[in-house]
Amino acid sequence: MLDRKWKNPVSSIILLSDGQDTYTVCSPGGAHSRTDYSLLLPFSIHRNGGTGFQIPVHAFGFGTDHDATSMHAISETSGGTFSFIEAEGVIQDAFAQCIGGLLSVVVQELRVGVECVHPSLQLSSIKAGSYHTSVTPDARTGFIDVGDLYAEEERDFLVNINIPINGCGDEMSLFKVRCVYRDPITKELVKCGEADEVKIQRPEIARQVVVCMEVDRQRNRLRAAEAMVEARAAAERGDLTSAVAVLESCRRALSETVSARAGDRLCVALGAELKEMQERMANRRIYEASGRAYVLSGLSSHSWQRATARGDSTDSATLLQAYQTPSMVDMLTRSQTMFVSSGAPSPHPPIRPARSFPARPLPR
Repeated sequence: MLDRKWKNPVSSIILLSDGQDTYTVCSPGGAHSRTDYSLLLPFSIHRNGGTGFQIPVHAFGFGTDHDATSMHAISETSGGTFSFIEAEGVIQDAFAQCIGGLLSVVVQELRVGVECVHPSLQLSSIKAGSYHTSVTPDARTGFIDVGDLYAEEERDFLVNINIPINGCGDEMSLFKVRCVYRDPITKELVKCGEADEVKIQRPEIARQVVVCMEVDRQRNRLRAAEAMVEARAAAERGDLTSAVAVLESCRRALSETVSARAGDRLCVALGAELKEMQERMANRRIYEASGRAYVLSGLSSHSWQRATARGDSTDSATLLQAYQTPSMVDMLTRSQTMFVSSGAPSPHPPIRPARSFPARPLPR
């Protein structure tokens, strides 16, 4: 990739694996050495490698034999996504969805800045999933390195701030939001216009408190992702009972939120996904076969806020595809149309048990 003669405005690597890692790289440490998955990629294409040369690797794990942990680590390190393909009939659609996004990149190297306006304000934290964030020492300015955006993609970040008591006026300015990005065609840096200023009302007498639906649904997304991380850690320790309990507790908590009671689509999808993860942690055999990969693919999707394939979840009718863009859906439709035109009886054949491709061609 570094030495290629023709360089497109947008470059990516798609990696499909159906087998276990046969070359494990370990970090130094003698008897206590552990696998260092970051060494599986050259430093030049690490997302935060500082070289300015970013090639995201979108990894696809197929069947029950692939190394989901290493595939997920490769995608996370490079800024790509990890998808879990459970059946052969979904491979083409999973690739189509990914390519539909890659062909619609409209923004590169996007960086969002948040700057406090009121002199007494400080940033408490910035919740941005897998996106790199930084806050200045005085806690008054923060940045989020977003990177590429596909056409019609959106990103939601939660900024927590410490708001002091203020008796001056009925309105208070909190912070300004700015952004800068690179145009993928001209390669020029583009600064957005006037910074948007976020304000809140500070009346002397507070009326009925109304929960912001958008904030609530994003809290639910982050809460679900944190539960997935905690449950996976428990499962890797062999404590599947605790892992299932963590997911169930989160699912119950989500069902009691304002957005859940309003029938929010994302919240419904999160609940269904957590339920599916519980079932894939029923015992060690199921977790090793598909549970680990399913959880990691879900984490990849919610951490990057980008669609990934999980089992047969490329179907645009499924609740799992909260981040599908029109370009992804269009390419997915083309894929399914080609499938029908080829004479296949249905765009979604019955799912066969997951299996690996043979290591070498079988004799005729």
